[in-house]
Amino acid sequence: MRAKLLDERDGHRTYSLVFEVGEEVVRTLLTFARETDLEGSYFTAIGAFQDVVLGWFDWELKDYRPTRLSEQVEVVSFAGNIALSPTGGPGVHAHAVVARHDCSTCGGHLLEAHVRPTLEVILSESPVHLQRQYDHSVGMSTLS
Repeated sequence: MRAKLLDERDGHRTYSLVFEVGEEVVRTLLTFARETDLEGSYFTAIGAFQDVVLGWFDWELKDYRPTRLSEQVEVVSFAGNIALSPTGGPGVHAHAVVARHDCSTCGGHLLEAHVRPTLEVILSESPVHLQRQYDHSVGMSTLS
């Protein structure tokens, strides 16, 4: 991944991140967050994946039901945030909508995706950091 700092002032930082073919998105975002001490960021992106695993949150199970798409898809919508997780390090929470070759779409929580040919992310960090806490009533960590 190529990263470029676009702007930095008053505690705000904005980056352009360009992913390469084959890079895994969530893992690469987490690595970048650790290396640059991101703790309160949001991002959007466009591009394409060679495969993707999307999750749908099952309220009864309190867990994500994964759906794997093992095909080339266009990233129609991609948005998320980076916040401190209950374990203390940064955590990525992202949702994506992808389009198949026939323009039908699938969407959900982004669990895993491999880029092909590129993914272009604009990421902005706020000087006020975000924190997640585990909420037993919903069965997941939510922003506090």
